[in-house]
Amino acid sequence: MRYFNVLFITALLITGCIRKIENKKTNKIAATVMATIYEGESHLRNIRQLTFGGQNAEAYFSYDGSELIFQATTAGMECDAIYRMNADGSDLKQISSGNGVTSCSYISPDNSSVIYASTHLGGEKCPPRPDMSKGYVWPLYKEYDIFKANADGSNVIRLTDNEGYDAEAVYSPAGDKIIFTSLRNGDLDLYIMNPDGSGVEQITDQAGYDGGAFFSYDARWIVWRASRPKGDELKSYRELLKDNLIRPGKLEIYVMNLKEKKPIQLTNNGKANFAPYFHPDGRHIIYASNMNDPKGRNFDLFLIEIENKEIEQITFSKTFDGFPMFTHDGKKLVFASNRDNKVRGETNIFIADWVW
Repeated sequence: MRYFNVLFITALLITGCIRKIENKKTNKIAATVMATIYEGESHLRNIRQLTFGGQNAEAYFSYDGSELIFQATTAGMECDAIYRMNADGSDLKQISSGNGVTSCSYISPDNSSVIYASTHLGGEKCPPRPDMSKGYVWPLYKEYDIFKANADGSNVIRLTDNEGYDAEAVYSPAGDKIIFTSLRNGDLDLYIMNPDGSGVEQITDQAGYDGGAFFSYDARWIVWRASRPKGDELKSYRELLKDNLIRPGKLEIYVMNLKEKKPIQLTNNGKANFAPYFHPDGRHIIYASNMNDPKGRNFDLFLIEIENKEIEQITFSKTFDGFPMFTHDGKKLVFASNRDNKVRGETNIFIADWVW
């Protein structure tokens, strides 16, 4: 479940000018608005707000950078559906059915198909939200499976058929592999499969959560977030898994060469580090973290140099910034943010020019 901020940052969420999607399937009008650039955000230029209202997150570029796919809960909806739009915010389309809850969508490199996780085979309604009496936890809905569809959302095909959580899937840059997270073997590990769901291979096996993985642009490496609980924390982690829950308060960023399969830990701050993505130069990774907030509520974007692990803060808003992704030429950055809010409880998608 890459969607990190559903409940954890509800006190921070935002809006701008409201664009009501409701039950409409398309919106061909671009409605971008120039957004605030805060002091210190020297790598960002011309930030534009692309969505207006509801919960919008996990926006990822098509291979050529012309389109975005993302998940959103908008007016009249109870849980996330999958949408596509042009990178300027125009031609908005809902491409999932609206049944169940969906998450973690991605466009194939040749733009012929999309993948996403969905619970719709388990029922048309949204699954129940987790019991927060156990603290802040994520639900690992056992009804989640990974589905493939045509670019417009038609011809939905089930790729995983497993009793338990399967989600967080993305294509490799060549389109020949899909990496995803699964609970099929009793722990949350990373797996790679062929685009038709065959040839499943487990690639992580340490106790703890492994998820939100992405390929490097040359497909030789992956980056992901992971927890490595020990002692009482490990016991608590395993008890929550029995109830299909996870507590994501401590996540670190890892990389791994797919040939050697030896994880390399990049961050080590004991905070919630997530949503990592490679810069096209292969030497840097951008990610979200609450590492600089003593209360752990404010998330900003950070850039880490893989070789020397030097970290640079990229965003400086007082609210949430997360889910970053670069275009293949490194000239654009898309991310979700609570900046410029006028109504509490909303998250929107923003795009910016990236400069060194």
